[in-house]
Amino acid sequence: MAKKTMKFATKVIHVGGYPDKETGAVIAPIYQTSTYAQSSPGKHKGYDYTRCQNPTRSRLEECLASLEEAKYSLVASSGMAIVSLILHSLPKGSNIICGDDVYGGTYRILTTVFNEIHKIHFVDTTNALAVETAMKEYKPKLIWLESPTNPLLKITDITKITGIAKKYKVLSVVDNTFMSSYFQKPLTLGADVVMHSLTKYMNGHSDVVGGCLMTSNKSFYDKCWILQKSTGPSQAPFDSWLVLRGLKTLAIRMEAHQKNAIKIAKYLEGHSKIEKVVYPGLKSHPQHLIAKKQMSGFGGMITFFLKGDIKKSKRFLERVKLFALAESLGGVESLIEHPAIMTHASIPKELREKLGIFDNLIRLSVGIEDCDDLIDDLETALKSL
Repeated sequence: MAKKTMKFATKVIHVGGYPDKETGAVIAPIYQTSTYAQSSPGKHKGYDYTRCQNPTRSRLEECLASLEEAKYSLVASSGMAIVSLILHSLPKGSNIICGDDVYGGTYRILTTVFNEIHKIHFVDTTNALAVETAMKEYKPKLIWLESPTNPLLKITDITKITGIAKKYKVLSVVDNTFMSSYFQKPLTLGADVVMHSLTKYMNGHSDVVGGCLMTSNKSFYDKCWILQKSTGPSQAPFDSWLVLRGLKTLAIRMEAHQKNAIKIAKYLEGHSKIEKVVYPGLKSHPQHLIAKKQMSGFGGMITFFLKGDIKKSKRFLERVKLFALAESLGGVESLIEHPAIMTHASIPKELREKLGIFDNLIRLSVGIEDCDDLIDDLETALKSL
């Protein structure tokens, strides 16, 4: 069956997951090798050194490209390695527009590493007028979007913003980590490049660190591949194999994450000790209609604000049992964290609070456990306040 005619839940299992030609093994083998024999100098079977290419990683890249309806995919050792490759692909001194509410690691690399190489400008990408004004003023080479954003879950109209980017001939990159390829496909909405932290939903089991980009722009892909070959942040064969295995259940996992998240968001929204709940699937979300338009589901991430100060936040976080107090997200197990202290601590407090990241903000990565048990866990912790 052709890849284009396969449905998503079939692609995650069969694209790149075909039986091994050598042995017939249904599950792809791990090519745990660093180098490959050549029949003559420079003559090989497509592989010469695993930093450059590896058969296990190639299978993963084939699958990932199909999930985002892209022609090319590149897998690296972490999401931050992908961010670095993308930013290094730009001419030195480039202007970059980035959403003002992004993952703390992205903010950190932009403001402590690439601020000496490029010129970084943070803009609220939910405001199309502000984006177009910035395009005219800065004449950027790239615009970096997160939608939903981390941690405030703001939704950018990807079609509108990438349309503006095309008007000014600006490369658009969308970090699609929170939605996974299952609930959102930014390339079909106009983006030039999509990236993911494979560590999160795509792998889904909190046992791999990895990153990827998908694109149909060959010149951009080639540039990033040469950078990876030159600088070395390639993903190991075993890690690639683990992500291939994790992807097989992506469709059913994302449905389970969303099913639980909607119930929990509604529960929190009605709780007397909660000030505010932010979840794209709630009608109260300011960009709920945009989310419905460009996403096929609302994901498993919830942000909420407790009624109280930092002391109450810490007390609450210390009392949950099923929700593990940990950074990261997207695993089958539920996680809870405090962005101001944990994932977004690298953002200065004044700027955090200007964006809306206050000390009473809590972020949930809702897992696929029994939802009643998760709500009981939250209720017990809330009662202690």
